Amino acid sequence: MLNDKELTRYSRHLLLKEIGEQGQEKLKAATVLIIGLGGLGCPAALYLGAAGVGKLVLVDGDKVETSNLQRQIMYKANHVGTGKSASAQKSLYGLNSLVEVEAINANVDDSNITKLVQSADVVLDCTDNFATRHLINKTCFEQSKTLISGAAIRGEGQFMVFDFARDAGCPCYNCLFPQSSEEPTLNCQNSGVFGPVLGIIGSMQALETIKWIIGKPLPSAGKLKVFDGMNLSWMEFKMSKNECCEVCCN
Repeated sequence: MLNDKELTRYSRHLLLKEIGEQGQEKLKAATVLIIGLGGLGCPAALYLGAAGVGKLVLVDGDKVETSNLQRQIMYKANHVGTGKSASAQKSLYGLNSLVEVEAINANVDDSNITKLVQSADVVLDCTDNFATRHLINKTCFEQSKTLISGAAIRGEGQFMVFDFARDAGCPCYNCLFPQSSEEPTLNCQNSGVFGPVLGIIGSMQALETIKWIIGKPLPSAGKLKVFDGMNLSWMEFKMSKNECCEVCCN
C-alpha cells in the first residue's frame, strides 16, 4: 500500500485512469536496471525516480567530465571528477528519497551482466558502444527480460523496445544490427550531438518503462523509431526476426 507521503507525491499519477493507486503500487514494487548514465540514462533515471519506481540500479564505471555537462542533465559542475553512478545516486535521492537507488561503479561485462539483468524487471540500454549493446541484448534475450534501447548522434535519435518478457517471437537487437557488422565509426565524441535529442529519447525510454511496469500495451515493441530533431519528424520501421540470427534463432 502507498503511505501518506506517497499518496501526496504521486497524486498526479493517481488521478490518471491508466495508473491510479494500483499502477503506482506496481511502480513501487518494480526494479529497473539502467546501464549507462550519460545523455540517455540521465533523463531516463530522473523521470523513473520521480515516478516512484521502487528500485533503480544504476551502472556506469565512468567519471563525470566537463564535456558531459552539455547534455547529461543529472550532473552539476561540482560533480566533475566524481563517479557517474554515485553522483546520479545522490541526485536521485535529492529528488525522491522514497525510492531505493543502487549505484554500481563498473561497466558491464561477462563477469557481471547476468546477475545484474537477473535482478531487474526491465532493462534500459543507455550505452554508447556496439559491443556492450550486443552483450545486453544477448543477456536480456536469454533471461526473457524486456529491453528498452535508445541511441542518439548529431540531430538524430533511435528508439527500440524488445519485449522478450511478453513476446517469444520478438526480434532482437542483433537481428537489426548483426554483431558481425563493423563498429560504427561515428559517435558523440567525434561527431557531436544535440543535447535535447538525447533528452527526448531518454524520456521515451522512461515512458515506455512506466507503461510496461503498469501493464499497458507497448505499440513501439518490435519497431525501430527514428527521430529527426532538425525537422521534428519521426520515421517508423517494423523490425523482423532474422531467421539466421545467432542470438535469438539458435
